[in-house]
Amino acid sequence: MFENIAVLTANGGSLSAGQVIGSFLPLILVVVIFYFFLLRPQKKKDKKDAEMRNNLQVGDEVVTVGGVVGIVFQVKEDTVVVETGGDRSKIRVKKWAIAQNLTVHEDD
Repeated sequence: MFENIAVLTANGGSLSAGQVIGSFLPLILVVVIFYFFLLRPQKKKDKKDAEMRNNLQVGDEVVTVGGVVGIVFQVKEDTVVVETGGDRSKIRVKKWAIAQNLTVHEDD
């Protein structure tokens, strides 16, 4: 691709707009494929996860990114208090640390 440009410019030739676009077309195609197969699905997943975290309710069974399973005891602006274990111990975690909500709500 770049060899053609180097040869033409070294020989004093000129490139037309079609030749320049044609030489960069594979690069543009790779960027478009990269967007549709990697970036777009990741954005959809991030949006879905953020919605799940914003819709947490007291009593939901959740799993944190560290693997802790518990029941939501209290929801604040950016933290969640999770009750774990048989002795009802409570831990406070950031909302971003909630990986999964295991409770199925009727409105979903």
